[in-house]
Amino acid sequence: MATVPQSNIMFWSPSLRQVKRIIKPLVFIASLMPFAWLLLEAFGTLGRGLGANPIEAIQDWFGIWALRFLLITLSISPLRHITGMVWLLQLRRMFGLFAFFYASIHFLNYLVLDKRFDFPAIIEDVLDRLFITLGAASLLLLIPLAITSTNGWRRRLGRRWQKLHYLIYPIGIMVCWHFFWQVKQDILEPLIYCLILAMLLGYRLWRRRPG
Repeated sequence: MATVPQSNIMFWSPSLRQVKRIIKPLVFIASLMPFAWLLLEAFGTLGRGLGANPIEAIQDWFGIWALRFLLITLSISPLRHITGMVWLLQLRRMFGLFAFFYASIHFLNYLVLDKRFDFPAIIEDVLDRLFITLGAASLLLLIPLAITSTNGWRRRLGRRWQKLHYLIYPIGIMVCWHFFWQVKQDILEPLIYCLILAMLLGYRLWRRRPG
C-alpha cells in the first residue's frame, strides 16, 4: 500500500468531548441549512420563491444536495489520511445519513408531487428512462447503508459491515451518472462532480497500490 508523506503542517485536533458537544451539533445544524433554505424559498420568505416550475426546483435542489453530501462522505477518509485529523471520522456517518435524507426527499418529491402516486407511470419511467433507473437503484442501495450505520449493526455484522458499506463506491458512480444523463444541455456542472468523484476514488486506488 502506498504511503502518504507526512506533512509538517499541524492541524487542529479537538478532543472527543469537543467533537461530540460542539462540532457535531454545529455540523448537524449546517447540514440542515439546505432544507431550511428551500422551505424559506417555498414560502417566499427570501422574496424569490421557487420559480415557474416549483416541483422541478425542489427536485433539483434536493438531488444536488444528496450528491454533495455523498461526495463529502467519500472525502472524509482521504482528508483523514492526508491531514492526520482522525476526528473527522466521527462526522462520516452523519454526512452519509444526510446524503440519504436528501436523496429520500428527492425521491418523495418525484413520487408525490411530480407523479402523484401514479405507480404505472413511475414503473414505466424506471424501465424506460435510464437516468431514473440509476437514481432508483442508488436510493435502494443507500437504504441498507443507512439502516446499518449504527454501532450496534456494525458489531452484529462484523467484517461483513465493511463489505456492505463498500456499496457507497458504486452508488457514487451511479448518482453522478444519474445527474449527468439527467442534464440535457449544460453538462459542465455534472462533469465537475464526476471529476471530484474520480479524484476521491482514484486516491483510494493509489493508496492501495503495492510499494
